[in-house]
Amino acid sequence: MTRILFAALALTAATAQAAPEVAKPDKTTTCAACHGEAGVSAIGMYPTLAGQYANYLEHSLKDYRSGARKNAIMGAQAANLTDAEIKQLALWYAAQKGPLYTPSVHGDLKP
Repeated sequence: MTRILFAALALTAATAQAAPEVAKPDKTTTCAACHGEAGVSAIGMYPTLAGQYANYLEHSLKDYRSGARKNAIMGAQAANLTDAEIKQLALWYAAQKGPLYTPSVHGDLKP
């Protein structure tokens, strides 16, 4: 009985630590034109979004929307995004695998 309880607790702890799946937002269709289908741009002048920190992506989109960060294309694209849409886009792109190495801000610096 103790073994079963221990196994159940271990499974619960592992499940709680797993990152939740993030649904692909509809707005990625617009982003894909420049940034690639999963956030990996095939054109060097457009940045890769896949694997970036979600808070960086969210902050950047909000700055484009407000005009604090200047770019005519991104300003126009972000202008009509809600905070919820920006958050969902940021979470989804952050969860995508890309060519970038983004070390964890939580202390694990192994690639």
